[in-house]
Amino acid sequence: MQDPEESHNTARKGDSRFPFRRLIIPALFVAALFAVTIFRDRPVPGPALWTFSGPTMGTTYSVKVVAVDLDGSAKLAIHEAIRGAVDGVDRSMSTFRPESELSRFNVSGAGDFSVSEDLARVVATALEVAELSGGALDVTVGPLVDAWGFGPAGWGEPPDDSRLDVLRESVGWCKLILDEEARTMRKTTDGLRVDLSAIAKGFAVDQVLVGMVELGFEDAMIEIGGEVRTAGLNEFGRPWRIGVERPDEEDRVVGLAVEISGRALATSGDYRNFREVDGNRISHTIDPRTGRPVDHNLASVSVLADTCIEADAWATALNVLGFEEGVAVAEEQGIDALFIVRKDSGFDTLRTGSFSFEAVAE
Repeated sequence: MQDPEESHNTARKGDSRFPFRRLIIPALFVAALFAVTIFRDRPVPGPALWTFSGPTMGTTYSVKVVAVDLDGSAKLAIHEAIRGAVDGVDRSMSTFRPESELSRFNVSGAGDFSVSEDLARVVATALEVAELSGGALDVTVGPLVDAWGFGPAGWGEPPDDSRLDVLRESVGWCKLILDEEARTMRKTTDGLRVDLSAIAKGFAVDQVLVGMVELGFEDAMIEIGGEVRTAGLNEFGRPWRIGVERPDEEDRVVGLAVEISGRALATSGDYRNFREVDGNRISHTIDPRTGRPVDHNLASVSVLADTCIEADAWATALNVLGFEEGVAVAEEQGIDALFIVRKDSGFDTLRTGSFSFEAVAE
């Protein structure tokens, strides 16, 4: 394992460029798997912000803790807690690793399949949000995503109606049965497979924060691939201030800032990952209810929740639902959300619940 290096780095929120279809650590990162960057960005004395960053699950993590000082053993403990949390999620829920729990379930046949407590918890959340959103979140949608060219095989001919009808026979959250008490899952149709990439990042964020709190850090901010959860206050004794990107296909510009303390923030949008075919925009977001890419004008939706897995799951579901239906569901479920709607020129915003933000001057 490499010794931690000291350097300067910054965390950011709202990075939606990672499709995160697979929980995978690319070959580019393998050599640096256990490397971590640490820096302290305020001079002693007094509380300072210590940042730990590195690669994980096809993206990166940034963990910020507030402490007066950290010795070598404390830094190592933080690093080990981070890696233990993210690697544990990857080993359990990766669809790239054939030995993961989820991969083994996907290739299993009929009958009950025993799963860990963590996997059962994540699947339970997915099924709950699926039911409450009318099926907008569906962790069995993978075959449809692949068919539309956003899977590992890449782009091909769009599926016709008959092909979609066949694929939809093996898709559907209701066809996945979870027994939380017995901790078992089973399929009710052949070909069903589960992909938790829409919510696994959020769960990993939650797990890292648990590790930081167990180490005694009550003021911390965890970010993985743009999904964020905070505890306590920042090094200045104020709520954490998180930037959310403006939905821009060309530039990466923070458009607004959200102050949160003790909550999580997740964003889902279609402005990074899409294709154009014959002048038509094909979104990577597939509506499980129709089997087709969404075609609404909702550019992105951000959700505040008590846990990051909830924020992640609902951001995905509301993004599938679109503006009008998404707002209705958010209000019905009491969700704090921000909808950014694409107009002929520029964007409009609408908030539900207690979501508040400040515009960031360009």
